[in-house]
Amino acid sequence: MNQDIVALTIELRLLVYAAFICLLLWLPYILAGIMSHGLMPMLGYGASREEGVPAWAKRAYRAHLNLVENLAPFAVLVLVAHVSNVHSDLTVWGAQVFFWARVVQILVTWGGVPIVRTLAFAVGWVGNLMIFAALMGA
Repeated sequence: MNQDIVALTIELRLLVYAAFICLLLWLPYILAGIMSHGLMPMLGYGASREEGVPAWAKRAYRAHLNLVENLAPFAVLVLVAHVSNVHSDLTVWGAQVFFWARVVQILVTWGGVPIVRTLAFAVGWVGNLMIFAALMGA
C-alpha cells in the first residue's frame, strides 16, 4: 500500500459525495426527455425539448443547475482549507451543513416544495460561510 496516499478528510469526502450527486443529477431530466420526445430530439438543441417533459423532471434539472452553481464555491473553500491545513470542528460542521442542506434542497426542489427549498439553500450557504470563517480565523 502506498504510504503517500492521503486519507480523505470529512470535508473532502463530502465534496466528493456532492460532486458524485452532481454527476448523477442530470439523468432524471434527460431520461424523462427521451421518454417524452425520443432520443434524437434530446441529442439536439431544439427549443421544444422542455415541452411535454414532466414538471418533476424540469425541477430535477433546476436542482442540478443549482448544485452546479453552489458546488464551485464549496469546492474552493474545502480545497483551500485542505491545502492550508485548516481542519477544525467549524470546517467539518460547515461541510456537513452544506452537504446535507444540498441533499434536502435537491429532494424538495424535485418534489416541488417551495419554502423548504429556499430554506435549504440558505442553510447550505451558511455551511459555506462556516468554512470561510474557519479559513479567515486561521
